[in-house]
Amino acid sequence: MEFLRNVWEHPRTSAAGLLIAVVTVAGVLFEQGITLGSAGTGTVVSLAGAIAAALRGLLAEDPGGMVGGQVSKPAGTQAKLGAWALIALLMPLNFLGGCSGATVARNILDWTPALQSAVASVDSAGAVLSPGDAPLFAAATAGFDAAAELLVTQAKAYLVNPSAGTLAQMQVQVVVLRQQVNTAMLGAARIVNPASQQHALAAIQAVGTVVTVMLAMVQSVSSKAAVAQMASAATVKISDVLALVDQRSAAEMVAMHYGEPVVPAQVQMARLERLEISAGF
Repeated sequence: MEFLRNVWEHPRTSAAGLLIAVVTVAGVLFEQGITLGSAGTGTVVSLAGAIAAALRGLLAEDPGGMVGGQVSKPAGTQAKLGAWALIALLMPLNFLGGCSGATVARNILDWTPALQSAVASVDSAGAVLSPGDAPLFAAATAGFDAAAELLVTQAKAYLVNPSAGTLAQMQVQVVVLRQQVNTAMLGAARIVNPASQQHALAAIQAVGTVVTVMLAMVQSVSSKAAVAQMASAATVKISDVLALVDQRSAAEMVAMHYGEPVVPAQVQMARLERLEISAGF
């Protein structure tokens, strides 16, 4: 009875909570590949989530007033909450939805300057580390240049010849680079000097952020069997290094690349990480 009374006295809050729950559940189902059937050009899950988010946004635009004897939040604040709910559902689709292999290859090349810049920063980071830490860092990141350059070369090759063979090469190489990043992160975590450790992790993470995006792109155009094979080669998992990642810095890097606010970029990156972890990476 207390639950029913609370719903009766706070109808807008209760409705908003229900709609946000629908959006959240729809997002999780989408990530797990559960569609519940087709709806137009999309799926039942994406349609339900989008409708719930839209209704949440409309609810948020109601003018402030008395609700259940309490003053509601300003319309602008509630509208922002509704907007973030919609972003949380839809923003990953900008990365993954409807991508062709050629689009993925072009997007990887679009991220190439950021990847090359991040790798160059890794190459120069050793100079600012303490003398005892520099050799460990250099050993941990020794393969970054070659692995990054090979991935870019394969993306270019796929644009010219979008075949299953060239896609398979990208699938292998993006996992190789992701594994090198994960291993290097664990190695940098063993650096004793706090300043050196922080600098080393930041440099490696910049490479890892780009690779996270690239992995999600390649994953989006890969079959389930191919993704499973890619994941089987990932011996050091993303979850093993997630605690070492500065999520804010990663989101800022993505936000700068796409010219978007940091908060939706944080939502986007969090969902990409969950998607990759759930796939076994």
